[in-house]
Amino acid sequence: MDVKKIYENIDALMHKKVTVEGWVRNHRKQKEFGFIDFYDGTYFKTIQIVYDNSLHDFDEITKIHIGSAVRIEGEIIPSPKEGQKFEMRALEVSLEGDCPVDYPLQPKRHTREFLREIGYLRPRVNLYSAAFRIRSLAAQAIHKYFGERDYVYVHTPVITGSDCEGAGEMFSITTLDLENIPKNEEGNIDYKKDFFGKQTSLTVSGQLQAEAFALAFKRVYTFGPTFRAENSNTKTHASEFWMIEQEVAFCDLNGIMDVEEDMLRYIIRYVLENAKEEITFLDSFVEKGLKDKLQIVLDKDSVRITHKEAIHILKESGKKFEYSPEYGEDLAKEHEKYLTEEHFKAPVFVKDWPKDIKAFYMRMNDDQKTVAAVDLLVPGAGELMGGSQREERIDYLTQRMDEMHVSREELDWYINLRKFGGCKHSGFGMGFERLLIYLTGIENIRDVIPFPRTPGNCEF
Repeated sequence: MDVKKIYENIDALMHKKVTVEGWVRNHRKQKEFGFIDFYDGTYFKTIQIVYDNSLHDFDEITKIHIGSAVRIEGEIIPSPKEGQKFEMRALEVSLEGDCPVDYPLQPKRHTREFLREIGYLRPRVNLYSAAFRIRSLAAQAIHKYFGERDYVYVHTPVITGSDCEGAGEMFSITTLDLENIPKNEEGNIDYKKDFFGKQTSLTVSGQLQAEAFALAFKRVYTFGPTFRAENSNTKTHASEFWMIEQEVAFCDLNGIMDVEEDMLRYIIRYVLENAKEEITFLDSFVEKGLKDKLQIVLDKDSVRITHKEAIHILKESGKKFEYSPEYGEDLAKEHEKYLTEEHFKAPVFVKDWPKDIKAFYMRMNDDQKTVAAVDLLVPGAGELMGGSQREERIDYLTQRMDEMHVSREELDWYINLRKFGGCKHSGFGMGFERLLIYLTGIENIRDVIPFPRTPGNCEF
C-alpha cells in the first residue's frame, strides 16, 4: 500500500495489517528494538517503522543501511510519540536492494551545491521531493486550466528554421561533418548539404507556430522545452527550460492580461490545495511567509501600469539602484524587485513598452513609440510572463521586420497569416521554472528543474 493511501485512510487502517515498499531514510538501532524512517515517494511525510527482537531475523534487520530498498509487512498502531498519530509495527522486513555505508545522503544537512553534483539522487531529499512534486502538480494545473476552457494543446516543433525572438542565441543543429565542413562559392558553410537543406536550430519559442493554430482554433496553448544558447550564469537562467505559450484570436492586450491573472490564480490555488505538506515545509525552511505571499495573489488584484509609469515610480522612489532606471530601456531585476516587493507588494503588469526593445511581432501603439506588450512581474521571481497583442496589420508588421532585419522570405508564411483572414489576436509566454521559483521560494532555477542544463554543465 502507498504511504499516501495510509495517511489518507489512517482511521480505517488503524490496527490493520498492510504491506509497504520503499526506502530507508534513517535507521536508529538499539539493543532490543529499532526505528526506521520509511518513505516510498507517494507522500511527503515518512512513516516510522518500529521493530523489536521478537522478530526471528532481528540481527539482520539492524544491519539494513540508510538508502536501502525494503519491503515491510506490519500493523498500523497508535503512536505514543507526541505529534505523531500513528506508526507501523513491523512483522516482517525484507531487504529488496542493499545500499553501501558511504551512501551520499546521510541524515544531515547537505548544501544545494553538493546535491546538484549528485542530481540523480537529490529527488530523495525533502527539498527536492517538495520542489518536484509541486512541479508535477503545477504542470497538471496548467493542462487542467486550458482544458477546462476548451483550448487546443498544440505540439510545436523543437527544431526550427526561424528565430522567433530575433536574439540570435540559438543552438544550431547539423549532421555536417565538423572535421570537413562543406563550403559554398562564397566560402560560407553550405547548408544546402545539411540534413534539412538549410540552417536549423533548437527553438527558443513555439509562439509563431501557435499563432497559426490560434487563427484556426481560436484558443490554443503550447507546453514544452525551449532552448537558449545564452552564456548566462544567473539564478534565473538555464539553457534548456520549459515554456507555456498561449494564443487567442479576437483578443486584445487587456484580454490577455485577464487570462494571465486568472491562470496564475488557478495554478496557485491548485498547488495550495494539493501540496499542503510540501508548501508547509517550504514555508518553514525555505521562504518564510511563502503561503501568505501566494495567498495575496488570490485575494488581491494585480496592479497594471505602463512602462513609462513604472520608470517614473522608480525614479521618484528615492532608492539607490545599481542600474539607473531610464525611459526607453528595459527593467533590471532590482527594478522588478522594488515594484513587486516594496512599492506595490503585489504582482504588477507593466504594459506599453518602448518599441525599440521589443520583438517585431508586437502591435504598434498609436503613439508610434510603444508597442502593446506586457510583462507580468511577481515577488520573488521577477518577470514571470511576457505577452503582447500581435501585429495583425501587414504593412506595420513588414515595416518592423525590415527595421529589425528579420527575413520576410523566411517568414512569408507568418506574414500570410495576416493576409488570409487575419484578425486581432494576442498571447503570452511563461517560463515554467520561473513559475516554480515563485511557487516554492527556491531562488535558483537549477533547483526546480530535474537535470539542469547551464553553461558548462550537461550532466546526467
